[in-house]
Amino acid sequence: MITGIILASGYSKRMREDKLLMEIDGTRMIELVIEKCKKSSLDNIILVYRTSDIKKIGEKYNIQTLYNPKAHLGQSEGLKLGVKASKDSEAYMFLVGDQPFITTQLIDKLILEYRLSKASIVVPYYNGSRGMPTIFSSMLKDELLKVQGDKGGRGIIEKNIDLIRKVHIYDKKLGMDIDTPEDFQQLTKGLNCHSSKEV
Repeated sequence: MITGIILASGYSKRMREDKLLMEIDGTRMIELVIEKCKKSSLDNIILVYRTSDIKKIGEKYNIQTLYNPKAHLGQSEGLKLGVKASKDSEAYMFLVGDQPFITTQLIDKLILEYRLSKASIVVPYYNGSRGMPTIFSSMLKDELLKVQGDKGGRGIIEKNIDLIRKVHIYDKKLGMDIDTPEDFQQLTKGLNCHSSKEV
């Protein structure tokens, strides 16, 4: 079983408002991510949230929601909450709520690569740059539960290069996250986020 853990408990400090509730093509950013996960071959989905608005969206889609009381300590706290709640999972896929152009095809491609390669870590590279979502085998559970701060699983990736399956993605927009008002304007200008299928 592979569990998708959507990390959605950040503070959106650079956006100066909750970016996950901002709309793209009439749909809130976090909903775009949840919808793609729901249509994918993920066996289970967990939404790690900080605000009641995000929790309500997760409940609307009938997925498990987990409150992150230590969100101020960085992304790693949400990651650990998700791992602890994924008791029977053979692997964890970590997704971020501000990556609205992700597609179901991309999620499924990464899952297939994990199953075929039998690698402990699967990482997408968008035009050569490492990105999200990433998959970690449950064999790395103890290491994941030790991460601190805002780095998430990056430190584990950097220490275990020989365990990684790199998956090259040629549509860079699929992996883009949105952090600032400028990002939002640039990436959403005239863009239909449902149109990209190339992975």
